Amino acid sequence: MKLVQEIKAHSSKWIKTKGKKYKTFFWQDGYGAFSVSKENVYPVIHYIKNQRQHHKHAHYKDELIAILQKHKLDYDEKYIWE
Repeated sequence: MKLVQEIKAHSSKWIKTKGKKYKTFFWQDGYGAFSVSKENVYPVIHYIKNQRQHHKHAHYKDELIAILQKHKLDYDEKYIWE
């Protein structure tokens, strides 16, 4: 948790130096973390590189719930970010 807190704090300070449109930037509370098996590293890299295009068609919340359900992971929808 401390690592994520540090990353959020430093990246928030950094992005606010990148222009007026970022002056009000803030991170949401909490975070999600997932591990990736060795054989899935390249598909995940490909996904990350193309997520801007992908998210034009798929809403984040719907996609996250689908991933959680696919892998039979328990979740409470009140903790799923908008």
